[in-house]
Amino acid sequence: IASAEVKWDRWSGLVMLLPHGYEGAGPEHSSCRIERFLELCGNDNMQVVYPTTAAQTFHMFRRQMKRDFRKPLIVATPKSMLRTNTSHIAELADGTFREIIDDPACEGGHGVEKTLDRNKVSRVLLCSGKVYHELVKRRDEIRRDDTAIVRIEQVYPLHTEALGEIIGRYPKKAELAFVQEEPRNMASYLFVADQLSQEMGIASLPYIGRAASSS
Repeated sequence: IASAEVKWDRWSGLVMLLPHGYEGAGPEHSSCRIERFLELCGNDNMQVVYPTTAAQTFHMFRRQMKRDFRKPLIVATPKSMLRTNTSHIAELADGTFREIIDDPACEGGHGVEKTLDRNKVSRVLLCSGKVYHELVKRRDEIRRDDTAIVRIEQVYPLHTEALGEIIGRYPKKAELAFVQEEPRNMASYLFVADQLSQEMGIASLPYIGRAASSS
């Protein structure tokens, strides 16, 4: 999967939908081992994606089929999101796959009310996957209007230019941190932190999540 193109000049459009997420379904459902695929990423050899909406999933599949080249596609797929309303019909009919998604509460549209003032944001949280919906639910419950949540939908290749543009919309003094439900040594955090350091000059990316674990 990781080396076929560089070793043997063979394209692959393989799509892997791997169970993932802390949902009480046992360890084989808790981790698709995103970090292991990310360790093998290089030379744009594959795509590692953790979409958060039905529209994103649709456009992800459409993009995979419509492209004039082939790359393996690794997708983290939580079961809980099968039962979560995540998209407006207009998002399926229009648009494309978005590798980075800014906080809808700062933008509004597609049935989402604009409730946050960017100028008042003091913390910007980066995350991937279903934890986004849990963070938004908790933010609404405690009525926090100073925290924005930005989604990294495609972890590799990481679109650092788009990420930098979105981060730049918020006050320079706003704290930046990464949130994940997986242990610190798993999933996307260490990879994203390294990418932000190497590509964007962000030397330190604070972490919010579980401690490192062996399982």
